[in-house]
Amino acid sequence: MAVNVKTQDFEEQVAKASGPVLVDFWASWCGPCRMLAPVIDQLAAEQTDVKVCKVNIDEEPGLAQRFGVMSIPTVVFLKNGKEIERKVGVLPPETFSAVLEQYL
Repeated sequence: MAVNVKTQDFEEQVAKASGPVLVDFWASWCGPCRMLAPVIDQLAAEQTDVKVCKVNIDEEPGLAQRFGVMSIPTVVFLKNGKEIERKVGVLPPETFSAVLEQYL
């Protein structure tokens, strides 16, 4: 299951994570975000070597700004606390899986 991340626990949950991390930047009012949610949940269930996190941009605008999120949904992939790739929009699960497999 994806972990909801807040500003105060971002460093511990994401930046200091040992393996790859997928961070989904989303908002409850965003239709495409709601369409992508089952894909993110499926990845969280299938990818046991990857930490999957969600950041609600309405609740955590500072994190969205920190990562330069201009439109949602935006999925940012990190490894060792550094961004390695990002995808914007609703994409099929295979797109995200392919990125993760590169970095496992």
